[in-house]
Amino acid sequence: MENINLFLLLLISYILGSTPTSIIAGKIIKGIDIREHGSGNAGGTNVFRILGFKPALIVVIVDVLKGWFPPAVLAPLIFDKQIIPDLGLLQICCGFAAVLGHIYTIFGKFKGGKGVGTLGGMLIALFPTAFPFCLAVTVITIIVTGYVSLASILAAVSLPVFLFTLPPFLGVDPAPLSLLVFSLLIPWFIIFTHRSNIQRLRNGEENRFEKAMIFRKKN
Repeated sequence: MENINLFLLLLISYILGSTPTSIIAGKIIKGIDIREHGSGNAGGTNVFRILGFKPALIVVIVDVLKGWFPPAVLAPLIFDKQIIPDLGLLQICCGFAAVLGHIYTIFGKFKGGKGVGTLGGMLIALFPTAFPFCLAVTVITIIVTGYVSLASILAAVSLPVFLFTLPPFLGVDPAPLSLLVFSLLIPWFIIFTHRSNIQRLRNGEENRFEKAMIFRKKN
């Protein structure tokens, strides 16, 4: 029974993450498949390019909630009824199932987004102390370079650095070992999901979010 509870928990987390927010927005607003336009990515940045700011904001908020809800609510709720003895590890499993659902959505022929927004929601649940600092890295990188993909990668790389360095300065307890180990794996996961973006960055072909570049020189 405990195995069944764990399986159902992960399945629910995956299905929640699979909710194709950007695809639904594209169908409702313009009657299009967002994956066939712009960068071809079913994520908030591409929704902003194709559909505009308001739809993109809604998509991002929902995507973040998809990643936050399983580890923050579902995992603690069923923790005593399954076989994993470490709550942190259970939260990682639930959150990551949601992230995988977003990337490989069962409702979109297993072709979704890159998982950044959903992973961000997961990080809010697991690393509330470090998340604002990672968000600051994201915002500063976008403002300076205009590259959302680069901002996502640098924020992921900065996460374990903040987790290891912030507790002594903030006077908070260090993160559990399971979460520290997981934080070291996140950068590699983000780099993997952004491998095509990295290639475009190397070739100078990556799209910039120029409206966010407040220091950009105007022609």
